[in-house]
Parts: sequence; structure tokens; C-alpha cells
Amino acid sequence: MALKNLGDLPVLPLPESFALTAAYNEDSFPNKVNLGQGVYRDNNCQPWVLPSVRKAEETLHNQQVNHEYLPIAGDSKFLTKARDLLFSPEIGSSENITSLQTIAGTGANHLAAIFCARNLHPKNVFISDPTWDNHHLIWEVAAPNVTRKLYPYYEPSTRGLNFEGMLAELENSAEENDVVILHACAHNPTGIDPTKEQWKKIAEVVGRKKLFVVFDCAYQGFASGDTDADAWAIRYFYSTLFAESSSLTPAGMFVCQSLSKNFGLYGERIGALHLVTPSSNSPEGAKAHLVQFVRAEISCPSLFGARIVQTVLDDAELRSKWQEDVRIMALRIKGVRTLLKLELEKLGTPGDWSHIEQQIGMFSFTGLSSAQVQELKEKHHIYMLSNGRMSLSGLNESNVAYVAQAIRDVL
Repeated sequence: MALKNLGDLPVLPLPESFALTAAYNEDSFPNKVNLGQGVYRDNNCQPWVLPSVRKAEETLHNQQVNHEYLPIAGDSKFLTKARDLLFSPEIGSSENITSLQTIAGTGANHLAAIFCARNLHPKNVFISDPTWDNHHLIWEVAAPNVTRKLYPYYEPSTRGLNFEGMLAELENSAEENDVVILHACAHNPTGIDPTKEQWKKIAEVVGRKKLFVVFDCAYQGFASGDTDADAWAIRYFYSTLFAESSSLTPAGMFVCQSLSKNFGLYGERIGALHLVTPSSNSPEGAKAHLVQFVRAEISCPSLFGARIVQTVLDDAELRSKWQEDVRIMALRIKGVRTLLKLELEKLGTPGDWSHIEQQIGMFSFTGLSSAQVQELKEKHHIYMLSNGRMSLSGLNESNVAYVAQAIRDVL
């Protein structure tokens, strides 16, 4: 039914993470702590421009490059480097992989949802419970006729992975051509990833039931500090399910790759979408449809971030420096995990806090209730998502004892 008055439209709330950041910025309390926003911060809790990125910026400045339009599909040299980083140079050159540049990982997820809804017509899309909240909004907006179903992922009693529940849901409910969204590494929000043996079992179910996989790879390098290790699941799925000799071939696979986070290029919104088709299928027709979607939405992608990534990955010395930058970020996050766990234990905080150290990546699913999170904000000026997700980059040696004491106080 058409609206008679635009004023009748309800006011929608800001996404929680953005609303939290706005509230944090307005808070004048001197010891406030932002554990809500999923961005890396240095040991002073300040934005960090990666030294490798700064050097690439200087290189580009000295080259006096222009600012012309890119092709609709994006910069081909950037896409080659991004694809090789994700799949490896040996796999990346395969003819059944096609790539487009996107507006970060969000744009890649949105393109994937539109393509799947309009061309595959799946009955369901399976999304982990919990997940990055934007997965739900993207599919609600881009594919309203596809039913969103949750598969179990987090087990509160163990604060670990509910692997049996996850497999059982896919086995019992997923139908051929349905879509399943998987986090490649550093699961958001839980920080819990399947083991290699568990990934193998997931791949077997996906291939046997002929599902369509959408891998969301937002944190390559952030999980372990090793970009190759963090791409293991994607490479395993490719080599096992899409080899010519495979008897378990899924409907296809998208990989949504963000390069905003592991290069610290948040505002440049740089990413890529990679489509993998079974070896018997050419990806050219699918790529043409994806290009049409890009043309309708943004005409062509952004240039500067792509140039930075290409410049870094194309130069052996810069690439080595960038890999060290990524390790520095990952090691700092691991370090504050240990500090927080030790502080909580020193205070005699009720419960077992080993999960904080065992989880991986930017986030920890603390196990705190929404009421406890609200109390942390109101009484201690500590900001985190209501589901208990903590962004660990907001911690450092100066505030970790304060945060631990505040958690102890609300329990």
C-alpha cells in the first residue's frame, strides 16, 4: 500500500555499533572505553595507519597518478593480487574463478545476495546464530523472497562452537541450491572458528547436498597473523569441491573479500567478490550479470584503495612489511586477550574466563548478558554490543584492569 504522507514512515534506529560509537563520542567521562566498534586501534587506542600503507601512499603521490574511472568490474591488476592473496597464485589463475572489485566486504555480500536471489532462486539462506548483524539486513533488502534460517553456531554452556547442531541443521533443513553463509576465519561476533577437521565435514555436507556457499572473509590475517593460514578453509573448499575429479560438487561458491580491515583502509571501502563455478561451467555469463548489477548501483568501484593494495602486494619489500604489520595487529589483539583473562582471574571473577584467550580475531563473545552490558555502560562508561561482543582493540595496558574490575562488579 502506498504511503499518503512521507511523514508516516517510522524512524529506524541506527545500527547498534554506530549508535554505540556516537554515544561514546558524546560521553565526557575521562576513563570511558570503546569496546563496540570493530576497527583496529594501536596500544594507545588510536587509529593506526599501517607503515606499509603509508609508504604506498608516498609512492603513489610521487607517481602523480590520475583519477579516472575504473572499468565496471574494477582494476584488473588489483583483482589479480587480491585473488592470489585469497586463493594462492596457483589456484587464483584457474579459469573457473572470476572476480569483481566491490565496495568493501559489505558490497561483496550485497552483490552475492542479489545474484543468488535473482539467478539461483534458493528457497533458504542459512546464516550462523549469531552472526554479523549486517548479513540479515543485506539479505532482507536484497533478497526479501528468500527465507532466512539460522543454523546453530554458539553454545552458551561451553562458550564454544555448537558443531553438532550446525551440521544437523544443514543436514535436516537445507535443500539443493540453498545458500549457506560461512565465516572464513575470526568469526564475527564469537571469535570461534571450526577446526580443520570440522571444516572438512562442513565441506562434505555442502558438496553432497549441492548447496551454494557464500564465504565472508573479512579478517584474513587478523585471526592468526598469517594470511595463508587464515585462508585455509576457502582453499580447502576449492581444491576439494571444485576439482574436476570431485564427486561432491556444490552449486557454486562466492567469496566476499574485505581488504578494508587487514590494510587499515576502513574509509576507502575496498574489497572484492570472487565467484567459483563447477569446472564444467563457464563463469562468463554469471560475470556479465554481476557487472550489470554493479553498473546499476555504483557504475564503477573506487580507485585509491585499490591502488594502495596493488602497490603493496606488487612490491616484494612492501608486501613483506605489510605482512609484518598484520602480524603486529594480530599479536596485539592476542596479547590483550591474555591480559584481560589474567586480570579477571586475579580479581576472583566468578566463572571460567579461558574462552577469552581461546577465541580468535578482533572479537570476544564474553558471555555477559544484555543487562550486564547495559550496567557496564551506565555505571562504568564501557561500551560494547548488547549481545556481549567485545572488540578487543579498545583494550590496552592502561585500561584493562579498569575493564576487568567493571566486569567483576556487574556479575
